[in-house]
Amino acid sequence: MSDQAAEGLLDRAWRRIGGLWRDMAATVAGEADDDVAAQMRACLAARGGEVSARNRAAKLAEAYLALDAEGQLAFFRTLASFDSDPDEVAAAMHAVGEAADENARTAARTRLRQVLEPPRVRLLTQFTTIPDGMKFLVGLRAALLPHAKSDPALAALEADFRNLLRTWFDVGFLELRHIDWNSPASLLEKLVGYEAVHQIRSWRDLKNRLDIDRRCYAFFHPRMPDEPLIFVEVALTKGLAENIQRLLDESAPHLNPKDADTAIFYSISNCQRGLDGISFGNFLIKRVVGLLGDELRSIKTFATLSPIPGFRRWLDQTLKDIPASFVSEEESAALMAAAPGTDGAGAALSAILAKRGWHKNPAAARAAEPVLMRLCARYLLIEAARGGKRARDPVAHFHLSNGARVERINWLADVSDKGVKEGAGMMVNYLYDPAKIEEWHEAYAGEGKRTASTAARKLARGWS
Repeated sequence: MSDQAAEGLLDRAWRRIGGLWRDMAATVAGEADDDVAAQMRACLAARGGEVSARNRAAKLAEAYLALDAEGQLAFFRTLASFDSDPDEVAAAMHAVGEAADENARTAARTRLRQVLEPPRVRLLTQFTTIPDGMKFLVGLRAALLPHAKSDPALAALEADFRNLLRTWFDVGFLELRHIDWNSPASLLEKLVGYEAVHQIRSWRDLKNRLDIDRRCYAFFHPRMPDEPLIFVEVALTKGLAENIQRLLDESAPHLNPKDADTAIFYSISNCQRGLDGISFGNFLIKRVVGLLGDELRSIKTFATLSPIPGFRRWLDQTLKDIPASFVSEEESAALMAAAPGTDGAGAALSAILAKRGWHKNPAAARAAEPVLMRLCARYLLIEAARGGKRARDPVAHFHLSNGARVERINWLADVSDKGVKEGAGMMVNYLYDPAKIEEWHEAYAGEGKRTASTAARKLARGWS
């Protein structure tokens, strides 16, 4: 999703939410109207029962929405200051150590847990009691995230936030819905805005993605029934799809779903920035695999057609150090012929990739293909993220973590500007085998083993 589209959706949501709270806030008008810290203390004091507490929370939320960026940052710092009392924590820890017996230790530990919980956690929890309070909290964390990276106090507040949202958005609470062309227009508009992988260019494009040989599923939370949390787009095909432009071609004939033997997951989009770090994608894919398997018995293969967003960045750093043994004499000669004036395969390939539209030049594309395919296989199957065994590419890490295997690398599978810029035009099929998902997940999570087809493994060899 573009930042502009995200901000537009968020602004409209805030305007709608704020209007719900004004009447509630009016009942506590005059109570520390201009002092955010005093409003927070009033919320925590909980005077007047549950109704008054909800009204104070609504007033505080409304006050936040009226703030400019500088005021919101001050709001977060004030909220972060409502931390655990260090003297109470020290006393409770001492009581645990001095407890005379197990009963006393149990009581002391209970007290310690109570005083360790910062008051701001109780305050955040109060927002869940107001209309659209859960949506407000998700938006609040989205606004907090950029500041938490450089401020330890805000980082601690963000950690509390994340732990609460992980509990409240546990996958057991979520509802899976099938979205089609007959879904509410407001929801379809959100799909257009939230699509993060392959931009939806028009209503006609959207209608094509929701036609009879397509499926779209999203997770929703019962307290945010009109807001998708994450959605996946699926194409029903014959065989593995190898090109995203052909897969999304609006003029292509539609396939009868009963004739399809493959389900291609071609786009997964997270919709709520405030839920970053709270994983739904793995559960979503597995649920959809099960649903499609039950609905269409002819579907035998479940796979993705996925981008490789980090490949070009890694490639640009790597080309100057390609070992001579990795490129044959014939390949090196072809590359230098396609890029006159260069010396060596790495320099030639760099020069080819630096030219806009290089993939449209048949000679350049032919010369680059075998070397780029091997480099891409190495990037996916061998290169590791800094300090560990996990795959360097974030999309590869996501699917391997979910229990998929690298099945096939596709040459010039996405020739959009974004696809060429990020992945040199290449995409990869990750295969989900319901009988092997857990085994492949354990192999990657436990040993860092990246399961791949024989063809993909063969491509990755040759670097010495």
